[in-house]
Amino acid sequence: MNLQDDERLDYLLAEDLRIIQSPSVFSFSLDAVLLSRFASVPINRGKIVDLCTGNGAIPLFLSARTKSTIIGIELQERLADMATRSVAYNELGEQVMIMQDNVIGIARKIGFEAYDTVTCNPPYFPAIDASTKNKSVHYTIARHEVELTLDQAVQSASELLKQGGKAAFVHRPGRLMDILTSMRKNRLEPKRIRFVYPKEGKEANTLLIEAIKDGKPDLKILPPLYVYTQDGEYTEEVRHLLYGDE
Repeated sequence: MNLQDDERLDYLLAEDLRIIQSPSVFSFSLDAVLLSRFASVPINRGKIVDLCTGNGAIPLFLSARTKSTIIGIELQERLADMATRSVAYNELGEQVMIMQDNVIGIARKIGFEAYDTVTCNPPYFPAIDASTKNKSVHYTIARHEVELTLDQAVQSASELLKQGGKAAFVHRPGRLMDILTSMRKNRLEPKRIRFVYPKEGKEANTLLIEAIKDGKPDLKILPPLYVYTQDGEYTEEVRHLLYGDE
């Protein structure tokens, strides 16, 4: 394993895997863990695409849940390289493939309506005043809509999915109406929503949503997920997601 600059090799404890991270380039957040557990995936045979894959965290997490093939799409060359090396280190090359490419129009390259599940942890913040963006260009592209808007991500997910396929996104609650509007415009019918709260008594700061392509209207609001207890420790559910059966 050849690590570059300030890269490090971190454990994914629940999956018994390792991942390359860099504090100056990219490190995955809890959002990736939550999305990888929330998304419905085929167990044995199927095809999955993870859009905005970053350093490949979600494909690695998903590889522990399914035997399906997984393609991770990442625009940034450096992040795609980190993801590719992590896949190789974990000897998952027969199941997981990382492509350095644009999410916009990706179905033209890997196939329209050919996939069972699409996951996406897209940029959360509008591309507005440059002063609000991250100093790192890698984090700016990953977190701000400078290269990919929410609507473009939803459109790409719909183009990739088979009829009846499922798209799962993680985002911010403040963008809920934008997400619902974009999904319905792109033939994705929202079916499950779960709000994530820092702790009881606080406002939700994360949203998990899953839609079915050409599905019938029937939206379910799932029980809330709390990240921390009042004492500042991870809740039992989040500890299990992060560390597995300790």
